[in-house]
Amino acid sequence: MDRLCTPWRFDYVTGKEKEEGCVFCNRLDCDPREHYVLHRAQHWYLMMNLYPYNSGHMLLISNRHQPMIGQCTAEELAELGPLLQVMEKTLTEVFQPDGINSGYNGGQSAGAGIPEHLHLHMLPRWAGDTNFMSTIGETRVMPQTLDQSYHLILPVVQRLTAEL
Repeated sequence: MDRLCTPWRFDYVTGKEKEEGCVFCNRLDCDPREHYVLHRAQHWYLMMNLYPYNSGHMLLISNRHQPMIGQCTAEELAELGPLLQVMEKTLTEVFQPDGINSGYNGGQSAGAGIPEHLHLHMLPRWAGDTNFMSTIGETRVMPQTLDQSYHLILPVVQRLTAEL
């Protein structure tokens, strides 16, 4: 029998990885490389999802602690669109996926893991990326580490955001 060891997820799945305060507010002023932050804008920041569904799974996070898109200001919404385009272009260039999932979960009952702080997800998808490990074994096999994904994505995000 083959074994897939993922020791970096132990603290997360056992609930031992709780930090004080809001994890997204705590990333507003942090070492970007240590926390996989890719870009900081006036109203949003872009970072890698620490618990990704697929390699390349990114988050766009509001700089303001608020839960829903309906509470965004006009300025926040104006900045949102171009940053979503940067995310999509980056994933397309770096991973050449068959498709892309994007969205947000507004509230805990909608599936938000951190319902009090608005964040949007975007991740690449490929035909056949859901296999028996995901379906039967309830286990995700990640073909890249977060470090590998971050180092591939960062220069593309930097180039694309410089054009904004």
